[in-house]
Amino acid sequence: MYLTPQHILLAGATGLTGEHLLDRLLNEPTVSRVLAPTRRPLAEHPHLVNPVGQIEELLPELGGRVDIAYCCLGSTIKQAGSQEAFRQVDHDLVVAYAKRARELGARHLLVISAIDADDKSKIFYNRIKGETERDLRAQDWPQLTIVRPSLLLGNRTEPRLAEQLAAPIAKLIPGKYRGIEACQLARALWRLALEEQEGIRVVESDELRRLGK
Repeated sequence: MYLTPQHILLAGATGLTGEHLLDRLLNEPTVSRVLAPTRRPLAEHPHLVNPVGQIEELLPELGGRVDIAYCCLGSTIKQAGSQEAFRQVDHDLVVAYAKRARELGARHLLVISAIDADDKSKIFYNRIKGETERDLRAQDWPQLTIVRPSLLLGNRTEPRLAEQLAAPIAKLIPGKYRGIEACQLARALWRLALEEQEGIRVVESDELRRLGK
């Protein structure tokens, strides 16, 4: 059974995957409204509502009906500046955003996590991602889709040196650890939103590549 989304809430629309996903959503005839809060203004579009500011400050002001919420928020420890600042973005902000999306009526949340996310991991990055997944599950969503992509490939506005160095190798690794193009991930996220399936679904990177073809 399939659900036709009409009103979408999107966080992270200026990121690598978020940009591709926003373009997709705005060109879908079934989507009548995309609410996308961002820190910098987006190009105008008749179906786009774009509050500008710090997303944590914008959350209480967001309004209107929401059917499906996408969360493409994410940082790195280097980009955030510290482990605590990273946690504030990749855990605290994601969980707060999801709570607000639910308050606005969203029944399906699709969130980008990370490969090997595990709240018991000794690796800080993986542990925070796992804690975020855990706390999103606790929100008792009617439908929660957690996607765990491997290394994202594509041209970022702010290049990440580690990703640039790892990209050639990531393209050759077999299975779920092979890198995935951001445009593929965006296509997979759209397809997953069309599936009406109660409960929690975790989608690993190899399946995301297949869905994003």
